[in-house]
Amino acid sequence: MRKYPSLLKHCYIATTLLFGPVAVTPALATPEHAIAMLGSAKYSPDFSQFDYVNPTAPKGGVLRLHALGSFDTLNPYIVRGKPAAGVHHGAGLFFETLAKRSRDEPFTLYGLLAESIETPEDRAWVEFTLRPEATFSDGSPVTVDDVIFSWEALKTKGRPNARATWSRAKSVTRTGPRKVRFTFENNEDRELPLLVAGFMPILSKSWWETREFNTTTLEPPLASGPYVIEAVDPGRAITYRRNPDYWGKDLAVNRGQHNFDQIRYDYFRDASVALQAFKAGNYDLRFEGNASRWATQYNFPAAQDGRVEKAVLQTGTPSGLSALTFNLRKPVFQDLRVREALSHAFDFEWINKALLHNGYVRTTSMFTGSDMAPIGAPTAAELALLEPWRGKIPDAVFGEPYAPPATDGSGRPRANLKRAAALLDAAGWTIRDGVRVDDAGNPFRLEIAIRRPSNEKIALAYSRNLQRLGIKAAVGLVESAQFQGMIDTYDFDMVFGFWGVTLSPGNEQQNYWGTQTSNQPGGRNWAGVADPAVDAMIDALGAAQNRDELVAAARALDRILMWNRYLMPLYHDPGQRLASWSRIAWPETVPVYGLRLETLWDATAN
Repeated sequence: MRKYPSLLKHCYIATTLLFGPVAVTPALATPEHAIAMLGSAKYSPDFSQFDYVNPTAPKGGVLRLHALGSFDTLNPYIVRGKPAAGVHHGAGLFFETLAKRSRDEPFTLYGLLAESIETPEDRAWVEFTLRPEATFSDGSPVTVDDVIFSWEALKTKGRPNARATWSRAKSVTRTGPRKVRFTFENNEDRELPLLVAGFMPILSKSWWETREFNTTTLEPPLASGPYVIEAVDPGRAITYRRNPDYWGKDLAVNRGQHNFDQIRYDYFRDASVALQAFKAGNYDLRFEGNASRWATQYNFPAAQDGRVEKAVLQTGTPSGLSALTFNLRKPVFQDLRVREALSHAFDFEWINKALLHNGYVRTTSMFTGSDMAPIGAPTAAELALLEPWRGKIPDAVFGEPYAPPATDGSGRPRANLKRAAALLDAAGWTIRDGVRVDDAGNPFRLEIAIRRPSNEKIALAYSRNLQRLGIKAAVGLVESAQFQGMIDTYDFDMVFGFWGVTLSPGNEQQNYWGTQTSNQPGGRNWAGVADPAVDAMIDALGAAQNRDELVAAARALDRILMWNRYLMPLYHDPGQRLASWSRIAWPETVPVYGLRLETLWDATAN
């Protein structure tokens, strides 16, 4: 669609009011319409819409989507239960945050529930002024009390990553009738104001005060987003209806978005059944993450005659990390030589050719595809971060970037297996009667737990090479709810996992790899990484004040993670694969972070 240039930039004038017992602090910054992690915002205060939307997209129609497994709660912010698809604020349908992220900038947020954002140069605090028109779906206003309640509930009863993040605000105070200030424990993490702005859902205090927050519920909570929950079929389907009275429908951050009258998620037991349902026209759109399916199972009649459109959309995001995860809490995985040996047994070149139709690219860095992926030997800026840890991190960190072991793709990785056997021998795991055992004669056993059937053939191919090394390797396909319980309690040996990253990595890295989260139930640090050198690099990410410092910290972090082989990198997609029935339309401009559901529309709507 046509791009509309931003208009002239202007700034807001700050005023400070005193209201009885309201806390007042001197104004140290200017309220702004947006906040950027580094640099300045792309869009001016009076912008009309994001460049990647169709501002004249028609409203109407139904968008039918799919989800796998089941669900048992409409509260996505606690450890208990499996939340319904679309209910989390990240989906952009139901719960809202104080600000909204643009998808064509590394990390910039524009006011949503908040009309302005104020933070000093050192980012020791952040203050928001709520929009007077912001309301929940029942018409009640979104207030400062709701913001403070949300912080307290998520800090004390939320998921582990939320508790870790929100507890870093030492106080949250009312500074005006629509003003609320978050003051942080320190100013070492410059990302915290953005996390509060864009990642903390604002809950209704009056609704939740009469209910137990940390238990599952199928009663639709009160929220402020563009959709309300219309119907719930527990474990099977959830339907959202666009709220015609949505308070924020005319905001620039929402223009051209939230176009369908109804959005419905139907649940299927596995990906194969879900694909067959799509072919039959039972739902409208799917993002396909499996290259084998894309290559072999999309040549059906509707795709041949144009009723279903296929596209591979090019984005500018880092690859993220799809990996087989070692549970470092298990003694067998605590030896780096063992982890390196297991990495030599994975024959990506043969798997990609024989099982994946050469549809993937090997992942060498969490940040592959961006300037944050390490290049050559560490730069001076990287060395400044790494040198204090020399002798405590692998020497390889100070050389070339990590490269996973490669093979000739023949399916006979003799050299790699020979190297793996030597490493296992050196680690004290020797062969006895064809079985790899330790000094006490205990066999080397491990199980690879998988949730998606599509990963089973990958795991089986890998396990065959492990068995050639004398390792008793089993593969277990685990039902979705059981898998979640296994992950939440870290009761596994190895699992497939994915850790997404953005062009502005920060606090999510603490949740992924930080010592603080290494043993928190329900967290994202599946591997159990607890390494002070990793913690230091994560701190450096948060303290970065310009792009060069951010890149240096990201590269240093990546080098330490990869060369420690805490996880075994797998592979990633070359683009965003999308298949949809032809009535579903999307803008011509695809932002750097890819397409989102909220920018689509029904081409047949009036």
